[in-house]
Amino acid sequence: MKRLFTLCLGLCSMMAGFAQTDSTSKQNPAPAEDTIRIGGMVIIRKAGSKDTEMKEDKEYKLRNRKSDKPSNLTTNWWIFDFGFSNFNDQTDYSSAGAQAYAPGSNKTWFDLKDGKSRNMNIWFFMQKLNVAKHVLNLKYGLGLELNNYRFKQPIRFQESTAPVANPPRVILDGTVGRSYDKNKLAADYLTVPMMLNLNFTPQRKKGFGISAGVSLGYLYSARNKTITSDEGKKKAKDDFELQKWKYAYVAELSLGSVRFYGSYTPKSLFERGLDIKPYTFGFRFSNW
Repeated sequence: MKRLFTLCLGLCSMMAGFAQTDSTSKQNPAPAEDTIRIGGMVIIRKAGSKDTEMKEDKEYKLRNRKSDKPSNLTTNWWIFDFGFSNFNDQTDYSSAGAQAYAPGSNKTWFDLKDGKSRNMNIWFFMQKLNVAKHVLNLKYGLGLELNNYRFKQPIRFQESTAPVANPPRVILDGTVGRSYDKNKLAADYLTVPMMLNLNFTPQRKKGFGISAGVSLGYLYSARNKTITSDEGKKKAKDDFELQKWKYAYVAELSLGSVRFYGSYTPKSLFERGLDIKPYTFGFRFSNW
């Protein structure tokens, strides 16, 4: 009986010890290792340590970010310019040539209305070709130049009247009681510009730069449109002895998203009589 009691007491002590050990194990579990995998890189923080260990798989490859380097040849479609047309009038109105083209004329005949003589260009495309590290580029394109000259005076451009040689082209309308709501000369050209471009920020799509060069345009349409109180709208279509080919200096300034353009023609707009040199300036709406 005494032995049985001693055996039971021993078993109870052992069970109490196991229960205490299991409770301690659950309340204070052994710290485990933390493992993080990034691609082929494995980062391990050992149990009970603040230090980390990095292991690299054999197949791990470090890939660079995709390069934003621009292409050597880029194309920009459908560029629009909106600005103003004007000219530098250096005509000697006392000369025989000026009086033959516009009898009785003086410098006030061709004064323009400020802000109403406009220029709009539509470029079908422009291309930029890398020459040196995308900083120096060749820029060229093809498009239409549309120029409107609005006059203050009631002058009219006359159509050709064959077979008279070199007839007067401009007259001053002195009709009593007639008032002019509009009087403009339109000259439209098919033009090819060619410029050297300096791009100071080649890695940016809308950067800072400047372009300068020349353009060559062909006159494909000219007309004199008038709107008067008694005649209403009238349109005379002729070349009015304007120069068929127009050679001009052109430039462009890029300031981020804002772009400006300008042009100057060193030769007269007219073939004879008048020495009028056109120029334009305005805003350009383009991707680059």
